[in-house]
Amino acid sequence: MGKGHALSDGVIKKILLSYTYVAIWIFLSFTVIVYNKYILDKKLYNWPYPITLTMIHMAFCSSLAIILIKVFKIVEPVSMSRDTYLRSVVPIGALYSLSLWLSNSAYIYLSVSFIQMLKALMPVAVYSIGVLLKKETFKSQTMTNMLSISFGVAIAAYGEAKFDVWGVVLQLGAVAFEATRLVLIQILLTSKGINLNPITSLYYVAPCCLVFLSVPWIFVELPVLRETSSFHFDFVIFGTNSVCAFALNLAVFLLVGKTSALTMNVAGVVKDWLLIAFSWSVIKDTVTPLNLFGYGLAFLGVGYYNHCKLQALKAKDAQKKVQASDEEAGKLLEERESEVAGKRSESQD
Repeated sequence: MGKGHALSDGVIKKILLSYTYVAIWIFLSFTVIVYNKYILDKKLYNWPYPITLTMIHMAFCSSLAIILIKVFKIVEPVSMSRDTYLRSVVPIGALYSLSLWLSNSAYIYLSVSFIQMLKALMPVAVYSIGVLLKKETFKSQTMTNMLSISFGVAIAAYGEAKFDVWGVVLQLGAVAFEATRLVLIQILLTSKGINLNPITSLYYVAPCCLVFLSVPWIFVELPVLRETSSFHFDFVIFGTNSVCAFALNLAVFLLVGKTSALTMNVAGVVKDWLLIAFSWSVIKDTVTPLNLFGYGLAFLGVGYYNHCKLQALKAKDAQKKVQASDEEAGKLLEERESEVAGKRSESQD
């Protein structure tokens, strides 16, 4: 009786910890998005320099990652040759810098709620690019689902009260670059047995992003910042914003490590709805019924996509277990046959 009670306590503790990790990730992701919007929006903090903001994040995150790995040795760096770094990490870093630059730029032109609706296209982009790069198999059922997600986002866009073409182009570009990055991680890193957690990812990728971002920054934002003589670096605002960005990466490490990537996808959907509600109630962004209807359709499509992914993972795990049991049975059979053969030879002697 006591043993059963202890087991139930352990299960309850595990569930509570999982929900805690989810809550921390949602809170930090929510905070970073709203904080970035606050800094970049001309009606709020009025500091519309997305490249500079992203570079501050990358400089802070890469510095902390180097300290955590080299000084405190919290995690071990991945063994990687210079050739592997240039061929695998550098392209991923370039795509990540473009994705962050464009997504942060979109906050200047679009509402937080509408950006979350456009982000629902991520599975569509990942699947389409995966098929193009032969990482995913084309399935008409999956593509139909992708089209339904796209249709829902198109309705949400049509119902957007403050539609801005340039803002939409920026956000769709960010989605495309991020999706390509995710597919290339599988092709260039995972397939080679290189697995990076968020800390080692920042250690290798963040300095690379900083270098790539410095090129457009020199030509686009540096001249404007020089002309703005009233500008002063607000250590409180940019410091806390950078801490939140780094903490979000650690939260991803905790959430995926202690639960699963699918849990993060589901938590992401909850976060998006919370952001839409916050954008409407606190920031006072206009959210129309057509917005919600369109995003609702896209949400159902994303939910179905995650469900199919979960079923595929379960089927794959079940197949691995069957193969393992078959191999074990085969070994036992071989052992018994060798024993029988040994006894026969002994009896003949």
